[in-house]
Amino acid sequence: MRIGVVVHGPNIIDSGYALKLIELLENYGDVSARLGGTMGRTAVIDASLERIIDISRKLVPSDSLKIFHDDNVDVIFLLNYGKSDVTGQVFGYKVYNHYADKISENNIPVVQIERPGEADGSIIAWNNDLDIVEELSEKLELDIVTPEQVYESHIRQDDAGFNQRIVHGVSPGENIMVNSVVIGRTNSDKLTLIAKDNHIVDIIGGELKSHGLEKLGEVDLDSAIIKTGLLRHAKVTPRIISNDKPDEFIVTFLDHAGEDVYKFRDSSLVITVGDDTTLISSDILYRFDIPVIGITDGDLDKVVEDGFKVKNSIIFEVESGFDDIIGQDIQSKIFCGKQKSHDFTDIEEVKLKIEEIIKDINCKYKINYIN
Repeated sequence: MRIGVVVHGPNIIDSGYALKLIELLENYGDVSARLGGTMGRTAVIDASLERIIDISRKLVPSDSLKIFHDDNVDVIFLLNYGKSDVTGQVFGYKVYNHYADKISENNIPVVQIERPGEADGSIIAWNNDLDIVEELSEKLELDIVTPEQVYESHIRQDDAGFNQRIVHGVSPGENIMVNSVVIGRTNSDKLTLIAKDNHIVDIIGGELKSHGLEKLGEVDLDSAIIKTGLLRHAKVTPRIISNDKPDEFIVTFLDHAGEDVYKFRDSSLVITVGDDTTLISSDILYRFDIPVIGITDGDLDKVVEDGFKVKNSIIFEVESGFDDIIGQDIQSKIFCGKQKSHDFTDIEEVKLKIEEIIKDINCKYKINYIN
C-alpha cells in the first residue's frame, strides 16, 4: 500500500507524534511525507526530519493533499495538532473541502489524525470507511469522529451569516492573524470576523487593529488562513544548518511577509520591515546563520514564544507608524523596487545607508545591536 502523509503545523512535530505516526504507518506500506503549510518548516529543521518530511515547497495543506492524489497513492493521512479538538476538526473540514474542490475524482481515502496523545484526540475518515481507521483508533486510543459530527457540531452555524467567518477554539488575549498579518486581538472565547467587499470591516469577540487591516488589504474570508495565539508553542533549541555563503554580499528586502523568508536562504543579509515580520524572520534565519537589519516601531504582537537572532544583527526602533514609511524608502532607494541588491560589501555599509534614509525623513530612532 502506498501511503501519503501530510504534516501540518509545528505542534504535531514538536510533540514527537509526527515521527511516531509516520513510523507506525510504515507498518502498513510505503510512506511518503510532506509538509502542508509553512510554520512547520522550522520545527522540521529543528527535529532533523528534512529527509523524512519534504519541506522543499511552500504549499497550503490542500495542495499537499492534491499532490498525493495526483501521485495516485492508496490513502492520504493528514496529521495535525490543533489548539483544541474543535479547532483541529474545523481545520480538517476546511482543508478537506478545499482539496475536494481541486480534484476531479475523489476516489482516494483521506484520514485525519488530530491531537494524538490528548484525551480529546480523534481520527476522522473524511470520505471513506477503512478498516485501518478502527485499528489505528484502538492503537492510538483516539475516538472516531465522523464528518457529519464535525459539520453538525462546528460548521452548520457558519452558514447563517453572509461573509462572516467564525473562528473556533480561541481564548481571550490572543493575537488574530489573517494570512500572516496580525489584524487584532481577542477579548472573548468566541470570535467572528465580518467582511464586506473583500475587506474585514467588523469583529465580534475582539478588537481590530487598523494598521493591520491596512497591511492585509483585500481578503477572501472563506479561504483566508486564520490563526490565533502563538504560531509555535514549544520551547525549542534551534538547529543551525550549515549554509554555503554566497561569494558576493547579497542583501534581500522582506516587507511584512515573515513566513516567505525561506526562499532567501542564499542571502548574506535580510532587511525586514515590521515588528512581527522581524521577529518571525530573524527566528527562521537564525537556523541558516543569516543576520537581519530590522525596522521596527515597538508595535509588537507576540506570535512566537522565543525569537532568535543571529549575532551582529541590527534592529532599528523608529517612531510609531514610521516603520512602513521607512520600509518604502528603503525599497525605493536601496533596491529600486526589486527584492535583492548586490551594491554593498558588508552589513555596516547597509546600516549607514539606512541611517541616512531615516535622517532624511526626520524620524527619531535608536539602534539595538545583537551581540
